[in-house]
Amino acid sequence: MPLRLVRTMLFVPASRPRAIEKARTVDCDFIILDLEDSVLPEDRDRARQTAVEAVRAGFGGRPCAIRINAEGRGDHGLDMVAVRAASPPYVILPKVIEPRQAHDAHLVTQRQVIAMIESPAGIVNCQRIAREPGVVALMAGTNDLRRGLAIPPDAPRSAFSLALQSIVLAARASGVAAFDGVYNNLEDPEGLAHECEEGRQMGFDGKSIIHPSHIEIANAAFSPSGPAVEQARSLVEAFTGGAQRYDGRMIETMHVEEAKALIDRAERQRRQHGGEEKPLV
Repeated sequence: MPLRLVRTMLFVPASRPRAIEKARTVDCDFIILDLEDSVLPEDRDRARQTAVEAVRAGFGGRPCAIRINAEGRGDHGLDMVAVRAASPPYVILPKVIEPRQAHDAHLVTQRQVIAMIESPAGIVNCQRIAREPGVVALMAGTNDLRRGLAIPPDAPRSAFSLALQSIVLAARASGVAAFDGVYNNLEDPEGLAHECEEGRQMGFDGKSIIHPSHIEIANAAFSPSGPAVEQARSLVEAFTGGAQRYDGRMIETMHVEEAKALIDRAERQRRQHGGEEKPLV
């Protein structure tokens, strides 16, 4: 699955075999086996072995990654050795602040790197990070980013929208994917839906999540809706060239290309997830 079609990336603690088994049954697009924050230090040796075994067993054809500990932590090197042994498609590198860190992780693990941008320094350098060979996506680490920017916990996300949009801008400039950070509240579906929609409007391709209960809402938010697809089809069919009036507004070739891209995303996601196929416009 191309990364830009991934809607949901589920973090699963690699120290919890039952959670890994459950992840094989849910409808998320991408599994992240976590060796970092969700695993106690005393459990990391066992978690590394469990992660290797889980990757080798697979997730029913879905892509997966192992999130390793950040550079400077004692488990960083051991985690990279485990990733190289397991050979998942991707490695997720947290707390990236400079391209050299992503370069080293790619070189040692021989895996494509999803770089987590979680600090003011990471934001300042994210365009250079996104251009580093081996980096295929950026992911916002919103909890650490909020703390690093000294933004109060009760402040709205608009307080650091510039930082989030900088991640999207860097990803788009380099042609890599961009993923929004997690939503912490497990019992607020309306808040989750609002944040997913906000992330989609910012330009993120999908969202990282921490609980299976978030999958359905996030999948829906990052999938083109039926009415949006039908409207796009109507626009393409109505276009005759040049600039013209359509449905009370002016459209030109750019708008047609945008509509075709939305239709293409919808159809590719439908095929990927086993839905009924329709011919592309």
